[in-house]
Amino acid sequence: MKTHDMLLDRIEFLRNRMSKVASEKGLTSNESITISQELDRLLNLYDTIRRNETT
Repeated sequence: MKTHDMLLDRIEFLRNRMSKVASEKGLTSNESITISQELDRLLNLYDTIRRNETT
């Protein structure tokens, strides 16, 4: 499996997890914020990888 495929799987997992946690604990809970930050980091990484593939 390619790196970006694994990254997309992790991003999808975190999106689903964040949605569940946010609905149970609220968007401002520590857990929601932590997941959101990790999701942001991975999305930025994915974007960087995609840009480098096209260059």
